[in-house]
Amino acid sequence: MRSITLDEANKIIAGTFAAAKDKDVYPLAAIVLDAGGRVKAFQKQDGASLMRFEIAYGKAFGALALGRSSRMTLQKSREKPIFMQNLEALSDGPIFLEGGGQLVRDETGEIVAAIGVTGDVNEMDDICAVEGIRHAGFKSDYDFSPEMAHRLNIKENPALVDPRKKK
Repeated sequence: MRSITLDEANKIIAGTFAAAKDKDVYPLAAIVLDAGGRVKAFQKQDGASLMRFEIAYGKAFGALALGRSSRMTLQKSREKPIFMQNLEALSDGPIFLEGGGQLVRDETGEIVAAIGVTGDVNEMDDICAVEGIRHAGFKSDYDFSPEMAHRLNIKENPALVDPRKKK
């Protein structure tokens, strides 16, 4: 298993915050956990509200716990609430059931980390997280062909769309 470096984790967060600035989102907090679920880096922008560490951590940890984005983990909780209750009881970390948690993969698809982002609406948290992952030279679940996604058992995520843009 490849380990993410501190420099790589900080580059993911920097890319996330750059995307936030470009998209004019509310102040964010972002955490990167290594593949074992331990904190590698955390930053909170000026103006981000209280509890952002805990929320971001729970989003990233939930993504790692099920090997899917936190948005898809939320979907799983709706489909199988008893399963999720049991998982939360067994877990050695928090699971926060909202969008904003994304897996960080290398070019082969191996999970090397997860990022949790919080501060704006879930879709914007996800969009900024994915851009941060790409900024650091990694891949998100959105970056694989359907064939590769099937081989890697990547659950199909809904398209990320800025909800503030008029259709």
